[in-house]
Amino acid sequence: MRRILLLVSILSLTACSSLGVKPWERDLLAKPEMQLVENPMEMGFEDHTYFSKEGSSGGGSFAGGGCGCN
Repeated sequence: MRRILLLVSILSLTACSSLGVKPWERDLLAKPEMQLVENPMEMGFEDHTYFSKEGSSGGGSFAGGGCGCN
């Protein structure tokens, strides 16, 4: 019984050790095709337009609401 308890406790300590991105794997996520915004300059223009039309800043990533002229 002690061996089983020891085995279960060791396995539970190592269960999450493989989660996350390792430092040497981050170059794969830094590629342009992996970015959320393809063109940061275009996103800046869209944010400025949204701010000018709505009179508020932030929340531009949510759909719906407003007058529908966006």
